[in-house]
Amino acid sequence: MVKDLLTPPIALAEAFDMEEILKLQHLAYLSEALIHGDYTIQPLVQTEDEIMNEYRTNVFLKAVLDGKIIGSVRAREENGTVYIGKLMVHPDRQGNGLGKRLLMAIEQEFPNRRYELFTSCKSDRNLHLYEIAGYVRFREETDRSGISFAYLEKRNENRD
Repeated sequence: MVKDLLTPPIALAEAFDMEEILKLQHLAYLSEALIHGDYTIQPLVQTEDEIMNEYRTNVFLKAVLDGKIIGSVRAREENGTVYIGKLMVHPDRQGNGLGKRLLMAIEQEFPNRRYELFTSCKSDRNLHLYEIAGYVRFREETDRSGISFAYLEKRNENRD
């Protein structure tokens, strides 16, 4: 497989990007739904109103190629911890390092903090990406539908 030679720029997303990000989210999370046989997972049922509410309290980043959003991530900070969520790359663009770039970019928006994120315990590709990026598992939880999630953290606090 030939790697993508284009490096899409990563920038802050705007409110008008939320509709396109939501469409990408619905596409990108189909693989998670397939793993669990559950098409009612939160990323697939999130509405435009819900993502707009999330936009008001989170920093959203987007990766754009040929005028289309092909990747996104969001995060918010609470009490010194940055909660990173919904790191996604268009299925046709996965495997070229864009997910790693998005993860690094959202960390740079909140330097010298503790970062926390979660993913399904069955999401081997996600777990591998996060662990390579320095995240360490610290807890597992199972939700009401029976899906087990691994919670990971990365500590980059400035200790001057």
